[in-house]
Amino acid sequence: MDQDNNPENVPFSLPEDPSEEGLPSLPAGISDSEAMEMLWQLRAQRRQPAPELPETVSCLTAPDGSLLYLVGTAHFSDSSKKDVATIIRAVQPDVVVVELCQYRVSMLKMDENTLLREAKDINLDKVQQAIKQNGLMSGLMQILLLKVSAHITQQLGMAPGGEFREAFKEAGRVPFCKFHLGDRPIPVTFKRAIAALTLWQKARLAWGLCFLSDPISKEDVEKCKQKDLLEQAMSEMIGEFPTLHQTIVAERDVYLTHSLRQATRCVEAPPDAQKVPAVVVGVVGMGHVPGIEKNWEKQLNISEIMSVAPPSRFGWVLRTVLKGVMMGMLGYACYRAGGSLGRTLLTLPGVQSLLETLRPPPA
Repeated sequence: MDQDNNPENVPFSLPEDPSEEGLPSLPAGISDSEAMEMLWQLRAQRRQPAPELPETVSCLTAPDGSLLYLVGTAHFSDSSKKDVATIIRAVQPDVVVVELCQYRVSMLKMDENTLLREAKDINLDKVQQAIKQNGLMSGLMQILLLKVSAHITQQLGMAPGGEFREAFKEAGRVPFCKFHLGDRPIPVTFKRAIAALTLWQKARLAWGLCFLSDPISKEDVEKCKQKDLLEQAMSEMIGEFPTLHQTIVAERDVYLTHSLRQATRCVEAPPDAQKVPAVVVGVVGMGHVPGIEKNWEKQLNISEIMSVAPPSRFGWVLRTVLKGVMMGMLGYACYRAGGSLGRTLLTLPGVQSLLETLRPPPA
């Protein structure tokens, strides 16, 4: 090999401070394999072998020697954001896993002001979208849970998920770091949660969510570092419904554990693709940490917590009645508006969608 192309002789210097943020500028004219090896060396220098862990971080070991640094967070906490940044910078992970699914990934790229505005503005379009995506009962439950989140947002003036955005930003500064979504899809969670409740329990839960109004301070959030604030608010309201706790918390503990174990596997190190233990950072709500630690070494079967029962005939009847009431109100509005304007209203996409959903389910 030409000496000028040997990575050991390329005029490339690592930063004086190995913890310096961001990626360095690589010298021109080097090959991809040389660049990869240099960045691997940079990360190895930055990685602390025995980091000082914040109190909210625990360390779990996989059978192959890979390490998981599990960060328990409060979803409305500046302190949690700092903990996430601290541990990612210290251990320079191969993978970062967060408690999000593909249906909530948009919050990673939205700025705080936009998120605050979105959380406070629960309008008819959001209600329709939630119902279309999750079905009537699950969609309404999602809106009610958004109301809980919006209540905390309005009380604190702070958007949720700051620790996930911090993790996304910090992961982008670590060479070769992958970013995984580790939570169960939210439509599955809502549908399983609703299916586990009786009609009376659904009504009681909705009543509790609708009339949530207790004031919350930032000091309350920090006190809740031992138990996530949003999950604590939910736990207080669903304490009477153990089946709901099972679907919203315990089942997701299992799913998150599965996702974290999938990520905590050996990785290939350049230049010879040798298998080495991985370093992973998991960012989850504090309420999920005990369940993940309990499930870490167990045999898990996630197929049984991913199934969703088909809608019942009673559910279809209930939806039809509610939609019939809405259609009656729409018809009266058309009558009051006059013929031409009424026909215009009936051509709107939202109205057409409503008419289509009145069809009964297949037998």
